[in-house]
Amino acid sequence: MEISQEKIKYKTISNRKNFLNSNYKKNQTFLKESIFPLPWAIWPYEAKILIILVGIWSILGLFILGSSSWWVASREMGNWAYFLKKQIIWTIPGLGCFYLIINTKIRDLLKFSRFIFYFLFFLIFLTNISGITVNGSSRWLLLGNLRLQPSELIKPFLILECSNLFAHWNLIKNDKKLSSIISYGLLILLILKQPNLSTASLTGILFWVMGLCGGVRLRSLCTFASLGFITGCISIFNNEYQKLRVTSFIDPWKDQQGNGFQLVQSLLAIGSGGLFGQGFGLSIQKLQYLPFMYTDFIFAIFAEEFGLLGCTLFLGFLTVFSYISLRIALKCRNNYTKLVAIGCGVFLTSQSIIHIAVATGSMPTTGLPLPFISYGGNSLIASFFIAGMLLRCSLESTGLIGMISTRKTLN
Repeated sequence: MEISQEKIKYKTISNRKNFLNSNYKKNQTFLKESIFPLPWAIWPYEAKILIILVGIWSILGLFILGSSSWWVASREMGNWAYFLKKQIIWTIPGLGCFYLIINTKIRDLLKFSRFIFYFLFFLIFLTNISGITVNGSSRWLLLGNLRLQPSELIKPFLILECSNLFAHWNLIKNDKKLSSIISYGLLILLILKQPNLSTASLTGILFWVMGLCGGVRLRSLCTFASLGFITGCISIFNNEYQKLRVTSFIDPWKDQQGNGFQLVQSLLAIGSGGLFGQGFGLSIQKLQYLPFMYTDFIFAIFAEEFGLLGCTLFLGFLTVFSYISLRIALKCRNNYTKLVAIGCGVFLTSQSIIHIAVATGSMPTTGLPLPFISYGGNSLIASFFIAGMLLRCSLESTGLIGMISTRKTLN
């Protein structure tokens, strides 16, 4: 009797083990057959919302760019869709980069990021020597027919390198801390030398926020912020180009046809939008009244066509994006992915807010594109890269992918 009961018990355990093994094999096959690192059914809800937001943002960007650029494209290029077509062409490698990043482990990105970071660091140095000067700034390098803007392309790798530095800040030796801080400070100075005050400020904001989240003492961060502010003031006083932009920002109406012309036209565009806007494609200021209407001041055209209601909805969109980014960071399982998620969210939202602040006259005029919307292939690829890293962090928060495998041994 006891023997038969043991047989039944053994058979039950054996059947349960076979059932679990078969389910495990099915799940492994299911994961391998999916075009994404995880099947859609088991994605975290933050990841599902994020990919929808990125899709809406990028599609909306194409419509806004097409509306804001068709007049100048038809007048100067002879083709109303010239800038739109080029942006769509850049969207293809951007989506390819996005897909590649969400299928790459964050720890693998962290491993090879340093080489690319210092390569782009060198290219930024070259822009100060042999870069193409446009509107007083040397931000581009010409490679055949291709124009590279290293200060845009370095953004995702800056996030990765800051994560490498701050993930275990208290365990890093002081000499490594000092060398890393000096290299980041030198990077900001090289970007300021172009001059590119907006990107330098954005880089400083990223460094400060990630340092705060990584456990750097607040006193040290305040010291770094003070040094950055003083350096920015010195740059403004030493560059007539930047000084004129700051003085025109204080009172643009004083020199409406001169240094304040750009900001005045931007404010006229936003003000003429009213509550509901002029309607899609019906902006007046884009008829070559507002300079850089499809790059640095594209938000002004958006505000004119969609009004206060459209601007409020877009700010609400950025708020939702920020909230989802924060949720992803809180769910991350290690310091590295947590800091990467924070950096991605800070970069995309801060850059958008600074762009809007410039267009509305809340900040001095600077050349900072609106992510996924402003014309420019370098900015678009960098934005897709950063969004891909944020999505990958969310997928890895499930614990089903990207985990570091360990071998357990019994002594």
